[in-house]
Amino acid sequence: MAAGLYEPRAVRQHDDPLQRPARGARAAAAARTHARWRFYDHFRTDREAPARRPQVGTYTPVLASDGADLAAAIATVREIGGRQELGAAIADAFPGGTVDVVSTDGYFELEMHQHGLLRPLHAAELSDGTLRYLLLCAALLTPRPPTLMILNEPETSLHPDLLAPLARLIARAATRSQLVVVTHAATLVDELTRSGAQRIVLEKQLGETIIADADRPSWTWPTR
Repeated sequence: MAAGLYEPRAVRQHDDPLQRPARGARAAAAARTHARWRFYDHFRTDREAPARRPQVGTYTPVLASDGADLAAAIATVREIGGRQELGAAIADAFPGGTVDVVSTDGYFELEMHQHGLLRPLHAAELSDGTLRYLLLCAALLTPRPPTLMILNEPETSLHPDLLAPLARLIARAATRSQLVVVTHAATLVDELTRSGAQRIVLEKQLGETIIADADRPSWTWPTR
């Protein structure tokens, strides 16, 4: 090709769909909606889990997806109006138990008082199930409720006695947000169903996950 004959392709105006007047408005609205959704797929509760470590103490109205700011999230719930609801959720699961947040040099650490123990337990000492329940409390009692929250297998590592209190906590949170709970725990399903939740059963057919016919919602594709 002779020098000087090549010209780069001109970038057409409004190539970015967000810059197109009609489509851009719809795309921006969808992006804002999706940004308000919250997904809690897996909380780590192993020995090195972030939730077990002291954390920087700061205003935290939304629990991080990995639970790393648990102590700050619990402190925020307590400080801006959720103290009684949090206390009730803890007492429902652990009669006589309370949760506190201690501050040292600007770092927050979670402590839990349990009936029969002579001293509080630090987050690093809590069982996996107890820590997970506290993480779910922080997520569900958020002072900034999302339009949609999805919990994936929240029953993991929970003692069976905690499933009913968890269901009651989820039911209360469902008055503020739309919740989708993915679970294999029959007890949790039964408790949620009694609270008014819609039960949808998933089945596998030839490797494909589908909604069981009896639970399949009625819907149609909208016209363009």
